[in-house]
Amino acid sequence: MAKADESIDLEQGLFSHLLELRSRIVRASVTVLLVLLALVPVANHLYTELAAPLVARLPHGAHLIATEVASPFVTPLKLAFYAALFISMPMILYQLWAFVSPGLYKHEKRLARPLLGAALVLFYMGCAFAYFLVLPAAFRFLAAVTPEGVEMMTDISHYLDFVMLMFFAFGLCFEVPVAVVILAAIGLVSLDKLRSGRRYAIVGAFAVAAFITPPDITSMIMLAVPMCLLYELGILAVAWLLKPQPKAPADKAA
Repeated sequence: MAKADESIDLEQGLFSHLLELRSRIVRASVTVLLVLLALVPVANHLYTELAAPLVARLPHGAHLIATEVASPFVTPLKLAFYAALFISMPMILYQLWAFVSPGLYKHEKRLARPLLGAALVLFYMGCAFAYFLVLPAAFRFLAAVTPEGVEMMTDISHYLDFVMLMFFAFGLCFEVPVAVVILAAIGLVSLDKLRSGRRYAIVGAFAVAAFITPPDITSMIMLAVPMCLLYELGILAVAWLLKPQPKAPADKAA
């Protein structure tokens, strides 16, 4: 009888968790939908602003083109959806946190809160860094190396895909401090290992930057250097957030 009651309680608990998960997903989805509806009327303007780093560096007379019939309509809507996700991310993360936080221990909550906030801010910073600094430098380089007789005219849909990929890549790369703290928190690395592994981190940063950025040395350096600095920030965060616990005094011999 006790086992049957325990099984019923387990099923009820699982069902209530599923209901709460559905509620959290619905709230996040409604937020994204409302923001999307607000952005649809200005979708074309959003695309104009997104294309500004490239348009400003195109040769005289060159412009963006649409090679598909529906691209002038679909592409700005896709951008509006991406922007809605971007703007709604705090609410999405809040709903995620509200769902998982009741199952966390107190010390886990103490560590998770700043990491969640830092991850969001760093991702936004990575996207802004790519838009304001890296993309203009990359497009300047690409326009300069365009062979004579070749007119640089980029498809609007391909441009959106390229920029979104750059935003995602730079946003993830700026998560280095969060990744360092998580690795230290689960015990894969220690503070001393992080400090002694600086040279490997620098080599890794330049390797990742060479793989992600457009093929010019300026863009590579503009990503690799911040990643190295963010690695140092991660070391400082580990020293601050994961302070070693004082050892209990040994029992005195009788």
